[in-house]
Amino acid sequence: MRNAALADSGPLLALFDRSDAHHRRVAAFLRDHPDLRLLSTLAVVTETAALLAARVGRAAQLDFLEWVERGGLALVDLGPASLRRVIEIVRKYQDLPFDFADATLAEAGARLGVDAILSIDRDFDIYRTKAKLPLENLLGHAAPRAKRRTHK
Repeated sequence: MRNAALADSGPLLALFDRSDAHHRRVAAFLRDHPDLRLLSTLAVVTETAALLAARVGRAAQLDFLEWVERGGLALVDLGPASLRRVIEIVRKYQDLPFDFADATLAEAGARLGVDAILSIDRDFDIYRTKAKLPLENLLGHAAPRAKRRTHK
């Protein structure tokens, strides 16, 4: 699908949270690419809405959901066959930071022929398409992951 990109929750959070470190970068990218069609899944919308409510408040959550409703983001349906593939992807990457929402995006991209993504983390640096290629991150290099503390 030409002129389309998958949208991960990180850039969506940044777009609706002005205090997010990536807000300006994401907003500028979208302003500079007004014809880019953003695609995502209900899993990503759910994750984004919940995080916005927790981080910023219900007003930001509602702004985001209304933006989706107005067409800011096209939702890709996942059916029974899609869920089988999502389960396979989650299983394959279960030891890595690649969660259910990420797997729904990977499945949708493969099914629709979309090989570009907007992401601000490294989850999609891990994932490989059937052609053994990474998705093209239109936001450039992903942000480094925060170091995790280990408990002794």
